[in-house]
Amino acid sequence: MIHMGIGYDVHRLVEGRKLVLGGVEIPHDRGLEGHSDADVLIHAICDALFGALGESDIGHFFPNNDPRWRDQASSVFLKEAVRLIRLRGGRVINVDSTLIAEAPKIGPHIKKMKTHLSALLEIHPGRLAIKATTNEGLGFVGRGEGIAAMAVASVDLPL
Repeated sequence: MIHMGIGYDVHRLVEGRKLVLGGVEIPHDRGLEGHSDADVLIHAICDALFGALGESDIGHFFPNNDPRWRDQASSVFLKEAVRLIRLRGGRVINVDSTLIAEAPKIGPHIKKMKTHLSALLEIHPGRLAIKATTNEGLGFVGRGEGIAAMAVASVDLPL
C-alpha cells in the first residue's frame, strides 16, 4: 500500500558554521544554525518519510536536547528513517523536494546532492527531485536570514 508524507524545515543562517544541504557542503559565508548540522533538506525529507510511516517528526527521533546528536551529520538521521521503513517491510518509492534560499545558488550542487541522497534513500536518482527557488525577497528567507526546505515522499508499505 502506498503511503505519503510531507516534511518542512527551516533554519537561520549564522556566521561560523558550514553550510550543508542534502549532505553536501556548499561554499557560503554562513551556515545553518542548529543542534545537528542543520541540513534543512535532509530534515524535511526525514519528516516526509516519518509522516509516511504514520510517525512523529524528526525531533521525536533525534531530540535537540540529546548530546548524541550535537553536530551530527543529518545523513545519519536519513539512514535511520530508511532503516525503519525497511524494518516494516517497506521501501521508498520517490521523494520530491524544494529548497528555498536567496543565496547561495543551489543549482550547481543539485547533481551531487541527488547522488548522495538517492544512495541513502536506496532509490534511483530519477526517483528523487531536488528543486531550488527563492522567496522573491519576501520574509526572513527573502532577506537572506535563513533557508527552508519542503519534501513529499511516497513509501510502499505492506498492510
